[in-house]
Amino acid sequence: MPEKFILAIDQGTSATKCVLIDKKGHIASRGSAPLGESYPAPGWVDQDPEAIWASIGFAASACLDGRDPGCIEAVALSTQRESMLLWDRKTGKPLSSLVSWQDRRSVDACEALRRLGHADLVRERSGLPLDPMFSALKAKWLLDEYDPDREKSRRGDVCLGTIDSFFLSRFAGDDHLTEAGNASRTQLLNVRSAEWDPDLLDVFDIPAQALPRVCRSNGPFPALRGVAGLPDGIPTLAVLGDSHAALFGHGLFQPGGVKATYGTGSSVMGLTGGIDRLHPGICLTIAWMVEDAPSLAAETNIRSSGATLKWAGNLLGIDAGEVAELARVHHLSGGVGAVVVPGFNGLGGPWWDNAATGLIDCLGLDSGRGAVCLGALESIPNQISDVVELLRESGMAVDVLSADGGPTRNAFLMQLQADYTDVRVHRSPDAELSALGAAHLAGLGLGWWTWGELAGRERPGEEYLPALGREEREAKRNRWKASLGKARSRTA
Repeated sequence: MPEKFILAIDQGTSATKCVLIDKKGHIASRGSAPLGESYPAPGWVDQDPEAIWASIGFAASACLDGRDPGCIEAVALSTQRESMLLWDRKTGKPLSSLVSWQDRRSVDACEALRRLGHADLVRERSGLPLDPMFSALKAKWLLDEYDPDREKSRRGDVCLGTIDSFFLSRFAGDDHLTEAGNASRTQLLNVRSAEWDPDLLDVFDIPAQALPRVCRSNGPFPALRGVAGLPDGIPTLAVLGDSHAALFGHGLFQPGGVKATYGTGSSVMGLTGGIDRLHPGICLTIAWMVEDAPSLAAETNIRSSGATLKWAGNLLGIDAGEVAELARVHHLSGGVGAVVVPGFNGLGGPWWDNAATGLIDCLGLDSGRGAVCLGALESIPNQISDVVELLRESGMAVDVLSADGGPTRNAFLMQLQADYTDVRVHRSPDAELSALGAAHLAGLGLGWWTWGELAGRERPGEEYLPALGREEREAKRNRWKASLGKARSRTA
């Protein structure tokens, strides 16, 4: 019999990637299609939904590389989250661009809702703080532009959805559906019941008729349809948000393990184990729902990680890799870094402070390029350590930090993370961990493996153990916290 595979589609901000996963859970081949963004106004970030849709076919074709598409047993989706678009229910054609999760056009609307006293309700019901990153205010903006009187929405003529919903609805035709974990990032879902919350819909002025039906992470979903180069009818067996899929790919199915995904920004996430009253800076979200009740996770989202290294490189006329190397050399020579607080567009989690400013602090006459580079690099483990401290404060155990993403290839960064967090760091070598996690969930549906086999699967990687003493670690962390306070107080 010909070998069978799961096609995992990882739809991200900068590219759509496809990987073929075999019955051993290994990656057999990869393909990628790059994507662009547009910036129609300061703080606005858009993407073309049709280009994203077409990118599935391009990436899948590159991934198959001459294989018969009949080798695909099932499809799994991992998608970018929070980004939102509007489309016509009857035709499936987009009526708007995809408003990116990075978009900041709703900052003023966010503050207006806060002044009206809605922040506590939004936090309690959705598990998320009022912030422009989440989808609800993007949805309101789209309806204000394209359906200001909400007549089309109330008739169900238009559909609002995240990118997973757009894909699934195209597979299905006129059925409008979304996966529970992605839905939990919209700020319109009651995170505990996994149902659209009438009070939140009222706060954001979103008619329920425009929203999709919420499905479990393992479906049932409509089969693949209309993707160039792939036959219709391949079953879709798993859908997860990209950060949730990475948690699944790490095999962190029990509390105690927390994952950190390092990229342009960073996502820190771990299952709560029943704790649902978290520090206000930590989000409560649905990791996945494979039974009738959702599995809840604590998460926060750091806006600038790898982006800080890119910023420092632009400042100094070098690339991000050279920034990291100058930081390492400066550290090894006994140099002390400046403190860089990357509040370029305010600060995300765990502070959610849109008024915070960027700051370079603790400069001296002897501070040169190496000091700035080290400060930029140290901002990454310091921000993640802030999150881990608040997870522990909320009552969650953090026994291991599982790391993934491009920046984790830097061993010096990983050692700093272990030192500043005071926890063992396990670095995954898998560049496509989100795709792998979605495929693992689909493989459960195919009967290729069991939960026990997934949990017990050997996950190779590198281990980094804390090497700083308590006093030295606290001194470094207190230095960061003092500068963080300045970045936030400057706008008071």
